[in-house]
Amino acid sequence: MKKEFSLEEDVINLEWAAKNEKQPPKGKKYQYKVDDAELISETETLTGKEILERAGKIPAGNFILRQKIKGNWITIKLNDSVDFTEPGVEKFKTLPNDQTEGENSVKSLKRDFTLLEEDAEFLNSLKLPWEAVNISNTNWVFVHDYSVVDGYNICKATIGFRIVGGYPTAQLDMVYFHPKLARRDGQPILAISDLQLQGKIFQQWSRHRTAANPWRPGIDNLSTHYPLVEAWLLKEFEKRPYYAKTA
Repeated sequence: MKKEFSLEEDVINLEWAAKNEKQPPKGKKYQYKVDDAELISETETLTGKEILERAGKIPAGNFILRQKIKGNWITIKLNDSVDFTEPGVEKFKTLPNDQTEGENSVKSLKRDFTLLEEDAEFLNSLKLPWEAVNISNTNWVFVHDYSVVDGYNICKATIGFRIVGGYPTAQLDMVYFHPKLARRDGQPILAISDLQLQGKIFQQWSRHRTAANPWRPGIDNLSTHYPLVEAWLLKEFEKRPYYAKTA
């Protein structure tokens, strides 16, 4: 049965509103589409850069954002502001920005420190862009374009791992997301906090090994910590099952 939308709902479907010539009211959440991904904004406005990043298009400068409004397609620049309450805002598409792709973008990925050979081999096997970055004397590994499991506000994100001194004898712990994650059903995610890294706000998930499942020096490393990220994302919905809102 096809879902019926209205302007009375907490979340306004922008594609429905545009096709039915309805102006989205202020003070709501807004459901919009980027390519095939359905996303939700809790604010009335987002910049082009924010829309791209929330859709997992990172770095945003590698993509061109196109907006369909009142039946026409226009280009949205990174610093342009999109008002979801403006009549006719329908959906978005992304295009590769050829001027920043290819060899130059690969060279721009940072390698500030040398990883363990096994970690580097594992990261390369992911076929995702990754970086090894030193920030204020702390080593970080960032993996871009990570596919977030269904149920969250974004489909792709950058995930970060803090490489502590003494690793791999010392354990890896937690994970960091940019942009920040939120559940699409509006339920809160517990034990999270913000951390600013190089001008970006990452969301720290305080998830830890238990005494029954401790870090195993000589066995555990980035390749065994990385799969825990998906497990934690899924576990969130086991602890607090997804609540499907009805009209």
